[in-house]
Amino acid sequence: MTIRTTRPDRVQHFRPRMHCLKKVEAIVVEMQDQKGGVKGSEQKLNVTTIPHVLAGSDIIAWIANKMKTTPEEAQAFGTMLVAYGYIYPLQNHKKLVMCNDTSLYRFQVESIKAALKQKVANRSIVYLSISQKITFDQYRRQNIFYQQAIMRSKVKSSVSIGALVKYITTYKNHDPFLAPCLPSNPWQTDHDAYWSLNTRRVDLPTKMRVERWSFSLFELLSDLRGRDDFKIFLKKEFSGENLAFWEAAEELKLGTASSMSTKAETIFKTFLAPGAPRWINIDGRTMGLTVKGLDHPHRYVLEAAQTHVFLLMKKDTFFRYLKSPVYKDIQKKALNPETHNFSPAQLEQNANSRSPGIHPIILWQQEEEEKAKAAAASAPVDVKAVMSKIDRKK
Repeated sequence: MTIRTTRPDRVQHFRPRMHCLKKVEAIVVEMQDQKGGVKGSEQKLNVTTIPHVLAGSDIIAWIANKMKTTPEEAQAFGTMLVAYGYIYPLQNHKKLVMCNDTSLYRFQVESIKAALKQKVANRSIVYLSISQKITFDQYRRQNIFYQQAIMRSKVKSSVSIGALVKYITTYKNHDPFLAPCLPSNPWQTDHDAYWSLNTRRVDLPTKMRVERWSFSLFELLSDLRGRDDFKIFLKKEFSGENLAFWEAAEELKLGTASSMSTKAETIFKTFLAPGAPRWINIDGRTMGLTVKGLDHPHRYVLEAAQTHVFLLMKKDTFFRYLKSPVYKDIQKKALNPETHNFSPAQLEQNANSRSPGIHPIILWQQEEEEKAKAAAASAPVDVKAVMSKIDRKK
C-alpha cells in the first residue's frame, strides 16, 4: 500500500523507499486485516455516514498488544503513522497526531477509495496524482539521475573505520580526554603552567606541540609558533613566497569588507602580476580565474589559488621541512615538562592563590604591536627623513 505522488518536473529527486518504511507499511497492512486487524465501523459525522472508521483508542490498543509495548509508546507510533500519511484524521485535518480517545481516523487507502467515488472536484482528503503519463524528457532526467548515482564515489566501511582508527591512534596522546595534560590540567589543578608553556608564540615549545606539527601541514600552519619555525626553513631555502601568499589569502578571507579592495590590489601586485617581486608558480587556468576574479574581489576570490599553493607545500616543502635541521633542532630544544602531583591540600591552596589570567584582547593587542614593529623594521629607511630629524634636534 505504498502511496507515492508523481512529480513530473522533479524526477531527478526520486529516492527509493527506506527499509524502515517498508516495515511500517507491513504493520499497516496487518492493521487492515479483516480478522486480526483493527475493528472498524460506520460512524455518523454530522449528516454524513463514514464507512471503515477507527477510534484512536482502538488503534493504540491494537499497536500496544501487537508490539508488546506501553500505551504511551503505542501512541507515539500511531502519531508517526498519522504524520507519514498512512492514517488520516477525520475530525481535525491539520492536527497530525494520534489521540488516545474516541477521535475518528481512517486508513489512507479507504480515503482514496472514498475520494474516487465522490464527484466533487475539490477534495481535501487525498493529495495524489493518478495515472499520469511519463514523458520522454522525464525518462531522460531519471536516467541521468541513476547514472550520476552509479558514478558517485563510495567508500567502504572498512576504509572509513581504518581511517578513524588511524586518526585516534595519532591524536590519542594529544587529546585531554584520553591522555593527561603536561605538566597538569589547569582546570583541575588551578595551575596555569600548561597555558604558559603553550602560548601562541612561546620561545621554546613543548615536545608534544612540536610532535603535533609533524601530523599534517594544516596542524603546522594552524599553530603560529609552528608557522614561524616553518618560515625560518623557507627563508633558508629562498622559497617563502608560497606561504606568504597563503597568509595574505587568509587575511583577505578574514579581514574587513572595507579593506578588501586594497588588500586584493596589493596581493595582485606582490604575487600574481607579471614580474611581481614574489611571484608564485601556479597553473595557467587557476591564474587566469584568480586574476579575472580580482576585478571584483570578495573574501573567497583567492580560494582556488590558495588551495593550489597549499597542496604544493603539502606535497613537497612540508616533508623537506620535517627532514631539515631546522625541525630537528627545535625537537632537541623542545621542553618536556614533568607531571605535577598535587595533594588535595596543595590543590586547595592553588585555587586560593589563583591570579587573574591575561585577557584575550590584551594578547591580541600585543601581537598587533609586534607585527607593526616587525613591519617597521623590515621597511626601507628614509635617509633624508632621518637626517632632517637629527638637524632639528641640533
